[in-house]
Amino acid sequence: MTTPQSSVDQLFLAFQLSLAGRYSIDRELGRGGMGIVYLAREVHLDRMVAIKLLPPDRATDPALREHFVREARLAAKLSHPNIIPIHSVDEAGDFVFYVMAHVHGETLAERVRTRGPLSSSEGSRVLREVAWALSHAHSHGLVHRDVKPDNIMLEFITGRVLVTDFGIASAAHDVALAGASGTPEFMSPEQALGKAIDARSDLYALGITAFYALTGRLPFEGTDTTKLLARQVTEPAPPLASMGVPVARKLALLVDRCVAKDPGGRPPSADALAEQLGAALEQRRELPAALRNFIKRGSRLNGGGTLVSLAALGSGLAAAAGFGGPAVAVPFALAASAATFGYLVHVARRLMRHGFTHSDIGPAFAVEIEQNREERAVEHNRGPGLVEHILKYVARIGGALYGIGLTSIMLFGTDRYVQVIAGLAIMTGGITMPAAIVYLALAERRRDVDTEFWSKFWSGRIGKAAFWVARKLLGRQVVGSAVTHRATELSLGLAAESLFESLPASTREALGDVPGVARRLQEDAQRLRKLYNELLEAVDAAGDAAFSDAHSALRADRDRIHAKLGDAVGALETIRLNLLRLHAGSGSVERLTTHIDLAEQVSAEVERLLAARKEVDRMLMFPRRTATTPA
Repeated sequence: MTTPQSSVDQLFLAFQLSLAGRYSIDRELGRGGMGIVYLAREVHLDRMVAIKLLPPDRATDPALREHFVREARLAAKLSHPNIIPIHSVDEAGDFVFYVMAHVHGETLAERVRTRGPLSSSEGSRVLREVAWALSHAHSHGLVHRDVKPDNIMLEFITGRVLVTDFGIASAAHDVALAGASGTPEFMSPEQALGKAIDARSDLYALGITAFYALTGRLPFEGTDTTKLLARQVTEPAPPLASMGVPVARKLALLVDRCVAKDPGGRPPSADALAEQLGAALEQRRELPAALRNFIKRGSRLNGGGTLVSLAALGSGLAAAAGFGGPAVAVPFALAASAATFGYLVHVARRLMRHGFTHSDIGPAFAVEIEQNREERAVEHNRGPGLVEHILKYVARIGGALYGIGLTSIMLFGTDRYVQVIAGLAIMTGGITMPAAIVYLALAERRRDVDTEFWSKFWSGRIGKAAFWVARKLLGRQVVGSAVTHRATELSLGLAAESLFESLPASTREALGDVPGVARRLQEDAQRLRKLYNELLEAVDAAGDAAFSDAHSALRADRDRIHAKLGDAVGALETIRLNLLRLHAGSGSVERLTTHIDLAEQVSAEVERLLAARKEVDRMLMFPRRTATTPA
């Protein structure tokens, strides 16, 4: 009886003999049920190629052989940077094969097996390039039918993603299985049922592929093919967010949409999916180093111990009030406040030297908070428990009592009755301090409480005041910086303010409060952009076919917000351009004043639109609850 190894050797020898003079086979790269792949050298062009051979036992079936050749020749017509090109499709004696470019890299399956799941940023990039490849194939009427990690290559040197086996691996299955084709773990419900399929079937398989790439696991596994296909048809895939992996929310929603059982619930096309993945990537742009350092370290009086800092200050005030009354406590409080504010001004001044302003703070903190939330979701992806809720209210009540007691002593410390009552309040507040510490420790597992606190602190009036003082101290010494991390409206607003300040004093006086109008438009645009992103996520999570009436209204709201965002940004752009014309001597104060009036009208329209958000908020809650509901 022939051993498997000798059988492989005999096949290798026979195949090489049939290719002699054309290709020199180096070694076998891999094999599967639908083919054997060899690394070879093309003799005439002296280049390395990969040859995929249809197994001889399948090549003896005339219908299967013809189908394989036809599909391979269709795939050979595809020309795209993310598709491995097929050089030729050929037959030699009993052998049928095709020759494709050799890629020095590894499959996505190998990458995940050897080094673990992809990050959100890397996963978005890989999936977008696959979607580009699928979009190109779909535009030529070719459905892949076997999208899976083993058919996706990652090039070592460039990192480029390439897709292979367009319609070929499943071509043999079409004949052999008389309907269902593909790999069971990645097969769409309609494909598993042997129904007619379209491009959305590939998107389902890409969604399963994404699930595996981001978690290292498959949503459906098993050794029984029939049961596995039944699960693909009837059982919803678990939401990606429930898998306890740090995946960006927008990316997780996109993957969940791709694996919807109903094709209508998936993205309408591979091109649309690629565009949405690109938006997810844009939202995760890296912050500049100076701003990142500020968010992580420089913005905090005590990075990991905000509560300890506040407790120490409160204890110092209490002690000062107890021993010396208001005459000691008030100067102590003022001195501590002045020292703290002085430090904040120093930090703001240092950041402004790198060219950043107070307007950069909010978006930067938002990025840090979102990334921390994703990381903490790996181990703690559940909401707060009952104990945490109780401790939170105990801590709030205790903090309020402590603050009231401390203020009373500082203001009315000479009254003995006030001293007794305030002392009891402070004592009660101090007793609840352990509850506050435990509550923060529990909350810190799920979210970065310290960063959230400093985000609100710096975004509020104290932070604005610190930057205002720092700007006065710096004068015109601010250094310009790269602004790729900034939203368009923020860049335009800062540019307009800078241009206005550099105009002559008489011109600034004639124009009025241009910076104020620009800031209002900038804030309006930021609010609209946040709302638009929320609506976009809600629409994406709901799908295109589900709940058509409610979600048609939701999509209409999304489009209206998008249009108004364009109006606000356009008004900012007009102000900036007219200020540039003034600097160039080709503009006039009257013309700019007219545009300022129009900009104020836009701002008023935005305010009216945002004031009517209660109904939209109610609608937003509905799709968010249904986002993880089985399709």
